[in-house]
Amino acid sequence: MFNRQTFAIRLKQLRKQNNVSMQKLAEALNLKSKAAISQFENCVNLPSLDTLVALADFFDVSIDFLLGRTDNPKSHKL
Repeated sequence: MFNRQTFAIRLKQLRKQNNVSMQKLAEALNLKSKAAISQFENCVNLPSLDTLVALADFFDVSIDFLLGRTDNPKSHKL
């Protein structure tokens, strides 16, 4: 089952592990501002499906990992 909190935690961890600012990530995803990333990381808002796919592609992880359905970030490469 999808857990909003897990998504927020994993997104923040991935961003920090890859040393990417909220602003840089927002720009890479063609979002209007870093506020969108902040809202995702603070469980205020959820990304659209297109943005979710873009996040998974940007960090080279599976959508299932982002959503907490698996603990294997590379499950999309099996």
